[in-house]
Amino acid sequence: MEDGVFFREVLCSGKTLKVKQLYIGDVGCVVWDAALVLCRFLENQRYFPWEFWSGKSVVELGAGTGVVGLAAGTLGADVIVTDLAECVTLMRSNIELNKDCITGRVTARSLVWGEDVTDIISQSLNVIVMSDVVYYRELLVENVSVNWEMPGVQFKALAALVKTLVDLSDKQTLVVMTYEQRTTGDKPQIERTFFELMSEQFSHTAVPLSEQDPDMRSPDIHVILFRRK
Repeated sequence: MEDGVFFREVLCSGKTLKVKQLYIGDVGCVVWDAALVLCRFLENQRYFPWEFWSGKSVVELGAGTGVVGLAAGTLGADVIVTDLAECVTLMRSNIELNKDCITGRVTARSLVWGEDVTDIISQSLNVIVMSDVVYYRELLVENVSVNWEMPGVQFKALAALVKTLVDLSDKQTLVVMTYEQRTTGDKPQIERTFFELMSEQFSHTAVPLSEQDPDMRSPDIHVILFRRK
């Protein structure tokens, strides 16, 4: 056992992903429940029929451990998992740990929301996935480089995130997001602001709880599908 490391096993497409987590670090160092819900949702036959993921181009934003991107790669997608530079080592370690489970391809890159995405991908994507990316206030207001803002937006990184989503997508791109609804502090304001910003560029649909996996769902965790208007 490595010092400062613990592991989480995640079942995906009949395979067991072994995901390295860190005892010390920011929120991206562990697998959160919203990520587990999203991993399972990617297998939902109602929304993603058999062979849907094979060969699809996918980017995960705010990937942390990279578990959602790994799940998509296990299902056959070609995935780039992205997060801040300090997360890349952990993501690459998890890719290596699970290389025998991946039937598509998974690579890891650093990406700061709002910055140029052409080094990540030169064309629009089939799918963008992200989980629990809109609640962590410190991440949302500090150390963010963004040249595209909306007047009066308090949380600059929300504008940066929306810019990145616009830059990576077109009207054919599906954005799949899960998040755990939190009611303390300014988290409701962050959530509300995010959806207000997204509504300028995207339409969205909430997936009913009844259509989610009965063993991997929660009333507090929402599954949202976005498409460009």
